[in-house]
Formats: sequence, structure tokens, C-alpha cells
Amino acid sequence: MNDDTKQANQAAVRAMSAGDLATAQAILVTAVTRDPRSLTSWLNLAAVRRQLNDLNGAYEALRQALTLDPRNFPALLMVASLLEREGNAKAAAAAYGIALVQAPPDSMLNPAMLAAVNRGRELHRRHTEELDGFIRSKVADHRSQCPRVVQRRIDTFIATTLRTSERYQQQPTDYYFPGLPPIEFFEREQFPWLEELEAATPDVQRELAAILQDEGGDFSPYVHYQDHLPLDQWRELNNSPRWTAFHFYHLGKPVPERVQRAPLTFAAVSRLPQPDVALRSPVALFSRLLPHTRIPPHHGVANFRLLVHLPLILPGQCYFRVGGETREWRMGEAWVFDDTIEHEAWNDSDHTRVIMICDIWNPHLSEEEREAIARVIAANDEYNGTVPDANA
Repeated sequence: MNDDTKQANQAAVRAMSAGDLATAQAILVTAVTRDPRSLTSWLNLAAVRRQLNDLNGAYEALRQALTLDPRNFPALLMVASLLEREGNAKAAAAAYGIALVQAPPDSMLNPAMLAAVNRGRELHRRHTEELDGFIRSKVADHRSQCPRVVQRRIDTFIATTLRTSERYQQQPTDYYFPGLPPIEFFEREQFPWLEELEAATPDVQRELAAILQDEGGDFSPYVHYQDHLPLDQWRELNNSPRWTAFHFYHLGKPVPERVQRAPLTFAAVSRLPQPDVALRSPVALFSRLLPHTRIPPHHGVANFRLLVHLPLILPGQCYFRVGGETREWRMGEAWVFDDTIEHEAWNDSDHTRVIMICDIWNPHLSEEEREAIARVIAANDEYNGTVPDANA
């Protein structure tokens, strides 16, 4: 903005403050004629015309502003407020939704702007709820006739269409095999062995109890990076006793003394379709989370595998989120999920939570693909001379 344009905007603001809207408009019209690329001048002109109830003129000024900066938050917010003033509730709600995506943190907004933002949030929320109910009423008959897995996908489709849930995708930290569907929680029917694993819960609990009675019990911090590495979300839990694990495998091989301490547990795990990838899999462990501890959102290493959770000690108030779905563990109920989709866990109780975690092949892989995956990873490790982390 050049000095003349800056001075013109200052004069216009003084005129607006004095209630002389006509003078303010005249100054700003001259300013945008001389400097049509002045975003501030167009925004101020739109504000003046809004106060003069010249809505068409205000829209024109906002169109010019958004031509210069299509994501300009004040301009987008003013468009939404004008649509609301006209009584076009649906269009206003949609416009507020667009504006809110560009909104800065509330702490950066002045009181008037914050009030407008909160108004927009409320209108957009009500509109979304009404639209959600309308859509569901239109598909209810068809949805009720679909299998449960299809019902869940329909629900997710509605939620992502309305932006009430994020569109979570697979984001493995290391290995991505193409063509595998991004499914948060898999349906039980795909894994007929789940009931047998669940039936082993009492045996696994007894062996876990014996291990926990030992001092330390061979539980080690789940997260154990060296301090010079970028820790990001793991800083609080790095080398922390708040989240620990008892591993049955080390670099894909059973640890004999640990297998001997929990033979029934290891036998139950061994019956699962676990990956066989040199130095990487299988993986099986007890995961212990102390009271009032939260595992931050993160992604797993590879989408060619899925993870199985079997709850063993549940004090209540223990939750798990994968993508857009949050669940509470229930004793005797295992589940299978894709850990390359963002997930997190937390224990809000006053007592320790323990679950068993193990990996399985992604069921959408053919035998040929599984063999190829194992060979590719082994070749990569052999060439680079790498030894992966035991938690991988």
C-alpha cells in the first residue's frame, strides 16, 4: 500500500468513526480507483457500504477483495454475514463454513470479530445438524437393508461429506503397499479366529498377573528414542515408565525366557495369521498404560499389517481413537485396526490399563504379495546393513 492509499484509508476510518459514511465511501472509491490492488481499501469500502445497507455495492467490493486474496478471512466472513442479513440461512451457513477454515486463532481476534466468528460457528453447526438429519432420513430405508460394514461406510461417507469428520488416510511412516483400503476398524466377520483369541483371555490374564508380580516384570518404555533425535509428539513419553511394554519377540524372533513365562499367551498368538518378515515381524506384546496418561496421535510403520488389541486389565475410562471413530475397550472383546491411520489412546482412570497387541497380515494381500513384501524389506535391510527398532 503506497502512502497516498494509506492516508486515504486512515481518513476513511476517521470518517466512519464520526458517522460520516458518505464521506468515507467517497474517499475509498477514489482510493480504489487510484490503487485497485489495495486489499485494505476494498475491505473498508465493503464495510462502509454494508453500514449504508448497499448490499450489492458491498458484495462488489468483496468480490474485488477476494479476487486479490481468495482466502482472505475478513472478506469471507463479511460475505457470510451479508448472506445471513439477507435471510439466506443455508447459503450463509455454507459461507461461514468456508470462512471458518481460514479463521486465525481466537486469541488473535478483536472482540467484534470474535463475536462474528462465534455467531458463524453456531449457525454453521445448526445447519450441519439439520442437513445431517435430512440426509439420514432420505437414506434410512436403504441403509437399514445393508450389511453392517456397508452401514458404517455410509455413515463415514455422510460425515466426511459434511466435514463433521476428517478424511483420514493411511500414512505409514515406513512402508506403503498400494491398493489396500484405508479401513479404521475392521469388521469382526473378516477374522473367524477372533473368538478363539477372546476365549483365551482368562489364561492370558493369569500369565500377565504372574509377570506383573515380578519386580519390573521385564516391562520397558514403549518409546525409547535417543535424545538427540527429533522427538516431536513423543517427547513427554520418551523413555517414560508411563507407557511400557513386555515384548514376546525381538527382531521377529521369539524371546525364549518370555515365552516360557507365558506359554498359553504365546500359543494363542501363534495361531494368528501373523506376518513373517525378517527382523520385523511377528510382533506381540503386553502394553501397560499408567493412570492419566495419553498416547498422542501417531501412525504405524506399515500398511501391509494390521494390529489386534485384546484387553486384559481395564479400570474404566480407557479409550482408543482410530481416524474418526473412538471406542472404549470392553473385556473379552478384541478388535482389529489399521494403525497407519492416525490413532491415539488414553487412560483417564486412577488405575493401570493393560492390553495385548499383536500384528497380522492385512487380509487384502495375496500370498504372492506377502512373499514379495517380505523379500523387498529383507533386501532393503541387507543392502543398507540396518537393524530395525524392536518396536517396529
